Amino acid sequence: MEIEVARDVFRLAQAFTISRGSRTEAQVLTVTVRERAVAGRGECVPYARYGETLDSVAAQVAGLAEVGLTRETLQEALPAGAARNAVDCALWDLEAKRAGRPVWQLAGLSEPGPLVTAYTLSLDTPERMRAAAEANAHRPLLKIKLGTPDDMPRLESVRAGAPRARIVVDANEGWSRAVYADLAPHLARLGVAMVEQPVPAGEDEALRGLARPVPLCADESVHDRATLGRLEGLYDMVNVKLDKTGGLTEALALRAEAERRGFGIMVGCMIGSSLAMAPAVLLAQGAAVVDLDGPLLLAEDRAVPLVYDDAGVHPPAPELWG
Repeated sequence: MEIEVARDVFRLAQAFTISRGSRTEAQVLTVTVRERAVAGRGECVPYARYGETLDSVAAQVAGLAEVGLTRETLQEALPAGAARNAVDCALWDLEAKRAGRPVWQLAGLSEPGPLVTAYTLSLDTPERMRAAAEANAHRPLLKIKLGTPDDMPRLESVRAGAPRARIVVDANEGWSRAVYADLAPHLARLGVAMVEQPVPAGEDEALRGLARPVPLCADESVHDRATLGRLEGLYDMVNVKLDKTGGLTEALALRAEAERRGFGIMVGCMIGSSLAMAPAVLLAQGAAVVDLDGPLLLAEDRAVPLVYDDAGVHPPAPELWG
């Protein structure tokens, strides 16, 4: 079995800003696993927040050359994270192409259908966020990036710009206990459906005892099954992302364990191409919140992209993945 790693850059349609900074392009790694004449592909987005770089993740993948590689051995060879994600998804794709059967069948899942996905508005001035909300008010689900002590005018502006849209908020670890406690009643008043990661990961205990008038969803605080236990009683939902879990294999297991513990499910993404989103479309079937809008934020995409239309994001064509 041969493993190849390539670096790909996709321009964003416009600058994208969260509380930790801005970007104008998505830098990803594409992993191709070849066995004889058959090849499978996967994509990951190394994330500096988790100590990952393009170089460090590429080196992790290259280090697998001496491993007897299967999806099972991969779980022990690499930790949860971007490198394992790209390889795991490539192995699923390879297995599907060898078997002539889609991944959803191989994984014992129901046949997937289109999913309504959130569309993300990046952090900006209240005036610009209102304009962005107005431009996207036709979308059924908007996700707004917040995470500063002065977010109330932004939230009011987005709601004014999109009065009928369902709204979820991502604070990206940017609030303190006091800021969240002050905002919480207003979140409910403005019809916010969910808040993602209000406080920094590792400081989740700050939420204990506080009212949760809208559901709270852990993101940076949850990576794989081992991270679930300490979140009970603090969060209502967890955001399952392939780049955090280290691939579809662990993501499916994490989702099942989270549901067993009573957590609601959100399936999210980093900013990547359709190849990164494709496995997540299978994972996200039936999730309470789906946030797989990465390709909608790009100015360019894979040769065979995912289809987005009024029904949502559709399952991938075999030429793309799975």
